[in-house]
Amino acid sequence: MKIISWNVNGIRAVHKKGLFAPFIEKYQPDILCLQETKAEQHQSEVDLPEYEEYWNSAVKKGYSGTAIFTRKSLGKPISVALDLPEKIAKKYNLKDDGYGNPNTEGRVIAAEFKDFYVISVYTPNAKDDLSRIPLRHKQWDPAFLEYVKSLEKKKPVIFCGDLNVAHTPDDLARPEANEGLKGFTSEEREGIQKIIDSGFTDTFRIFTKGNGHYSWWSHFANARARNVGWRIDYIFVSGKLAKKVKSAKIFPEVFGSDHCPVSIEI
Repeated sequence: MKIISWNVNGIRAVHKKGLFAPFIEKYQPDILCLQETKAEQHQSEVDLPEYEEYWNSAVKKGYSGTAIFTRKSLGKPISVALDLPEKIAKKYNLKDDGYGNPNTEGRVIAAEFKDFYVISVYTPNAKDDLSRIPLRHKQWDPAFLEYVKSLEKKKPVIFCGDLNVAHTPDDLARPEANEGLKGFTSEEREGIQKIIDSGFTDTFRIFTKGNGHYSWWSHFANARARNVGWRIDYIFVSGKLAKKVKSAKIFPEVFGSDHCPVSIEI
């Protein structure tokens, strides 16, 4: 099974560039997890007859959003859940912090299959002034981890998406220059470490060590052509699935967004 995750930074924009359908045709994912769709399903104009589509769109129009596309040959998911459960959202006091309520922004969608769950997640950005660090560190990150751990009690979990953080210095081209800045603060990095400490595996790092492997590039200063990037898009699996992962890749050759897709075969 091939699972691909991609922050498309607007599915309508990628589709209008003529890049979305050819990407699907070439890479043939069994499950495709999208982030930052910035659309509702009826707005996307994407027609993929071989796939079932499940969307979680933000209340705010043209913003955020996640989706999961599953190949029809897999059969329909047993269930599909949107957002973090209300009980967990209340426990961590997830509400409008002046930028919006992260639990109404279409940031999480989970599909349940016979042997596993798959989740597409788009983690809130800390903001340039770090004003959303308290939300990330004390609310979102622990709430999301509690959610995936609660699902894991029933069956293994695969979750993927744009987590808006580089975990280690190897995950960005210029760690010294970005120490303490958005996406590379100790608080955000701690969120990833707690995911790993709780038993989840960063699949890319099973196979590939070192730096130079990035999934997002700034639009400034020709960063992508120079590969001055960040690895902020991940696919994590429950520990018991780690040995079943046959490959984990990043596809910097795929254009259409400021992020490129990442994948596993399992």
